[in-house]
Amino acid sequence: MVLEGVLKEGEALPSVRQVAAEYRLNPLTVLKAYQQLADEGLVEKRRGLGMFVAEGARKALMKDERTRFLEQEWPKIHATIQRLGLDAATLLATPPDGESLPPLPTRTEQTE
Repeated sequence: MVLEGVLKEGEALPSVRQVAAEYRLNPLTVLKAYQQLADEGLVEKRRGLGMFVAEGARKALMKDERTRFLEQEWPKIHATIQRLGLDAATLLATPPDGESLPPLPTRTEQTE
């Protein structure tokens, strides 16, 4: 939610009870998750007020997500791109929904 901008730095997290009720979770499970976020410095407890997104949380999450993507997902994606013979121009010209895919090259275009 922080990466997507739903929760901004300094904003309050929903209460443990609210999250537990909304997602049908045990409140202790939510509390443990909130504690882990606090231990990682992503949220901070404010006595009597609740939990708040810590300053720098978005930057830290973005760094972790980029590292995870580059180490775990990118190698598979890169291998698929290579296997399919795609180039950067084709990839950038293809909308994310994949609805209007560019035509495949003809045999003469492939040999040129």
